[in-house]
Amino acid sequence: MAALFTMLMAFGAAWITVVALKDIAAEVNGIRSIPALASALAWLGSGVGGILMGRLADKVGTRWTVICGALMIGLGLAISTLGPPWPLWVGHGLFIGLIGLGGINAPMYIYVSRWFDRRRGSALALISSGSYLAGAMWPPLFERVIADFGWRQTMLWYGVLEIAVIIPLAVTYFSAPPEVIHPPAPTDGAGAKVRVLGWPPNAVFAVMCVAAVLCCIPMAMPQGHLVAFCSDLGIARSTGALMLSVLLGTAFLSRQIWGAISDRIGGLATVFIGSGWQAASMTALLLTQNEAGLFTVAAAFGLGFSGIIPAYVLALRELFPASEASWRIPTLLLFSGCGMALGGWLAGLLYDHFGYYAPAFAAGIGANMLNLLLVGILVGRQRLRISYA
Repeated sequence: MAALFTMLMAFGAAWITVVALKDIAAEVNGIRSIPALASALAWLGSGVGGILMGRLADKVGTRWTVICGALMIGLGLAISTLGPPWPLWVGHGLFIGLIGLGGINAPMYIYVSRWFDRRRGSALALISSGSYLAGAMWPPLFERVIADFGWRQTMLWYGVLEIAVIIPLAVTYFSAPPEVIHPPAPTDGAGAKVRVLGWPPNAVFAVMCVAAVLCCIPMAMPQGHLVAFCSDLGIARSTGALMLSVLLGTAFLSRQIWGAISDRIGGLATVFIGSGWQAASMTALLLTQNEAGLFTVAAAFGLGFSGIIPAYVLALRELFPASEASWRIPTLLLFSGCGMALGGWLAGLLYDHFGYYAPAFAAGIGANMLNLLLVGILVGRQRLRISYA
């Protein structure tokens, strides 16, 4: 639970910009790609920082990277209040993303995966739900505070709060994990190179990383632009924030179900099913314009996409040695973060060009279909090898 609350507080910081997207854009002539880029840089920085901090956590302990991350998130929020564009970009990309979330997100995935052998998928699903619980809990609260006090004051207050919560949790709970890391065994008993799904291990890993980018492009679009999209349709921002909470609340609840499913059918198969559900939900979002319909689609979207990222991590632990987790998991999260960054920024860019969100959602659906193709190939090879085993 300490890991879950840490993720809840850390990921709450990024939702302020999402809720205040139109307010921040109004300060730069209504250009939505500027605050959208700030959110994108936070995701990208989180991915890059995760590789560095994952290795550092192996040396100094997860506790210390989490403490550093919490302090940097608070500092990044303070810098962001100096205004768009550059202070906002630097605060989100370097401090909130690279050092802040980078020191918390990937190290926590690695840390928790080493505490569990059985039901590892359920454990990963639980702690990764912190980001969605943050999205379910914080946007309605942020909307009210932003309306009353402004987005700058909201960032400052939240920075103090997340530091006050995360640091005591890290000091109290994040001791060294019990799993012993054994040296990798690069060859099998006959001296041949070890292969994964019949391919070189890094080839399979590369396909998984590309697939992660493609699935996270559409994943980011509703999360980053739903409030603004609702406002464009004449729906109140408070209702849009509530809709975002419904999306991420259903994601939090369903992620536990996806964790149990992944323990039974495996990580790759879970990714394939979740990605197909996400593609169907994105298509429904493209075709829906009324409030009741959008609430339904938001709930369906949350139910579908929520199990994808922890299922990728589970698939890595199923296919590759535990000794490689400290670099493979952060690298995969880097590519997923790149997809989230690209999706959020691309939606803002296409909106600025066309004046509405339909082209962005269509581009997201296209990326999702390519993801299904790649993951389907891996699932097919896995099933084929099991049938001949």
